[in-house]
Amino acid sequence: MRPSSSRSDRLLAGLSGDAAVDAELTDRALLRAMLDAEAALAGAAADCGLAPRAAAEAIAERCHPDRYDPAALGAAAEESGNPVVPLVRALTEAVPESARPWVHLGATSQDILDTALMLVAVRATGPLAGHLGAAADAAAGLAAAHRDTLLVGRTLGQQAAPTTFGLTAAGWLAGLVDAGTRLRGLRAALPAQLGGAVGTLAALGPAGPAVLDRYARRLDLATPALPWHTRRQPVLDLAGTLGGVLAGAGKVAVDVGLLARTEVGEVAEGGPGRGGSSAMPHKRNPVDSVLVTAAARRAPGLVGTLFTAAVQEHERAAGSWHAEWEPLLDLLHLAGGAAARTARMLSGLAVRPDRMRANLDTGRGLVLAEAVAARLAPTLGRTAAHETVARAARQPSFRDALRADPTIRAQLSDADLDQALDPAGWLGSAGRFVDAALAAYRSAGERP
Repeated sequence: MRPSSSRSDRLLAGLSGDAAVDAELTDRALLRAMLDAEAALAGAAADCGLAPRAAAEAIAERCHPDRYDPAALGAAAEESGNPVVPLVRALTEAVPESARPWVHLGATSQDILDTALMLVAVRATGPLAGHLGAAADAAAGLAAAHRDTLLVGRTLGQQAAPTTFGLTAAGWLAGLVDAGTRLRGLRAALPAQLGGAVGTLAALGPAGPAVLDRYARRLDLATPALPWHTRRQPVLDLAGTLGGVLAGAGKVAVDVGLLARTEVGEVAEGGPGRGGSSAMPHKRNPVDSVLVTAAARRAPGLVGTLFTAAVQEHERAAGSWHAEWEPLLDLLHLAGGAAARTARMLSGLAVRPDRMRANLDTGRGLVLAEAVAARLAPTLGRTAAHETVARAARQPSFRDALRADPTIRAQLSDADLDQALDPAGWLGSAGRFVDAALAAYRSAGERP
């Protein structure tokens, strides 16, 4: 069978991933990261005088993934419970006999695989961050273009009060920026792992901490204060951050899907030929919304698995560490696909202001009940004003009921009622919030 070049070229995985991100999540990519860790370890040992430079160079020369078969290593991994053991055996056989004593010097399998997964995360989140940036750019464009476009705000699934589509898009922008900010900070903080058998680096003698520092520097990872074999905060930070990416993208997707419903019709996903149905020729399904929502729904289970696995015993865990590997790769896969699809979804989003206004007017002024009550409250009191307007809201025509109520008429003229029932007059600080979100985004000087 031809080895997969990307998780995204599989029958179902292509619906949830992104090719650029998934290219860093393949078996070959993980193997490359493991070999990078082995090469860096040999180089660090040479830097600190624990290994001959020639031996370190010979080991690094043979740390190329094309020399090894991931499938064979995976099959052999079942004997030892992880793929590092057969890889070290194959690497040792590949190097000259004079260099063999310095292969995997002072390390344990977890050191190499933990470090490799951190490398994979850094490499995969590079294109992921780019997709988040593109999604934020698109959200910012929508917020600016529709700063004052009227939209009915909905709470608990019901029409509530007027807002603007610009503020909705600004909320999407803020969520994407928050996720991107956390992702940038995380990428810079992901640490290397090197502790040896029980986290003491005893096999490296007094030079252990220096080797750890050189090892991390060679890999461009952070140097931890001490090994984190059973202190899994780096994994938890990664899980939480990726979960946040999926939540931010999922919020956008759910909103777009609801706003694109036939009965609502306030937005539509773009893209010719997208959204077709196998049975119904007329359908234009919000495909990106559907797929991003699906990815976001899967995230909590994966994050939960990683948090559950983080409670680990003694100096090395039995099973909990092993439970982390695939959920972590799955989260990276899902976050990459969600970010890419959110960028495409927002970039091609068709916005329909006329339909937004028509839906706002469907309630014949009911969404302005709060505005009317606010004008009555100074004289009637808040509770009495609320009850008076609520009675009018139960009548067939809200506007006519307001005009017919003597208590209301004593306080508000026709002009006052017309003003209260104008949705553009009950937007509060919506415009200022949009401006603030855009100003913060632009002043940051960098995409999330």
